[in-house]
Amino acid sequence: MKKCKINITYDCCIINKMIASTIISRCVETTLEMEGISVPCEINILITNDKGIHAINLASRNIDRPTDVLSFPMFSLEAGQPPENWDSYIDPETEMCPLGDMAISVERAMAQAKEYGHSVRREIGYLTIHSMLHLLGYDHMDDGEQKKQMRSREEAIASRIPRLQRN
Repeated sequence: MKKCKINITYDCCIINKMIASTIISRCVETTLEMEGISVPCEINILITNDKGIHAINLASRNIDRPTDVLSFPMFSLEAGQPPENWDSYIDPETEMCPLGDMAISVERAMAQAKEYGHSVRREIGYLTIHSMLHLLGYDHMDDGEQKKQMRSREEAIASRIPRLQRN
């Protein structure tokens, strides 16, 4: 795997930034590796709270409520089928492929971790993997094959990361 630039911005202070950054980086890198992405990539990640993600959800999707994670892919890629030639995707200034942006609500992650009976680490990791798959073309809007494919990839990737496996 070539260099990946992960830009993480925190606009809330309810989580240990060093631990969160380590989990997020590991999940991004593992997802890219397992999806066969060998081009240098850049990803922007905002770690926020419910208020912050609510504002983004309202502005970008016209949905007036907080959510756990939002993904904003730069390109329309096909799930599980990375381009053979990435030349047209590379930013000539950075020599990297800007895959897109994501926002994660730490408040939602904490609530969901409690609800599902696992750690906040697993939930933040899972949300990162989920969002990365969206940036790489996966979707789950139907309850059929796309959703099954995405869930299967999420679990396969999480199983490769210490302390992210299902309990």
